[in-house]
Amino acid sequence: MKNLRTTINNWFDKLDGQWRAMPVKKQHHYTLLLFAGYALLSVAVLLKVCYDVAHSDNTMTIEHIENPINGQNKSSVSPQDSINKILKRKMYERQ
Repeated sequence: MKNLRTTINNWFDKLDGQWRAMPVKKQHHYTLLLFAGYALLSVAVLLKVCYDVAHSDNTMTIEHIENPINGQNKSSVSPQDSINKILKRKMYERQ
């Protein structure tokens, strides 16, 4: 774990050195490009949210909740742990 942390720190130091060696004008250009990409992504998400809200049908279907054990499997085999439940119930009942 310590070796991984050292490797990552060395990699970040190398990137930081490359960034500082770059001319300020190029740094400014890259920063503006990253901000423009972030702004474009933000606007796209906001437009998508507005579109979804404007075109929602606002309907909700209310249905009964079905038991997943009884609803899908109509076999005569009961769940495997049913014997344990029956034994536990008998064991903890009052006499």
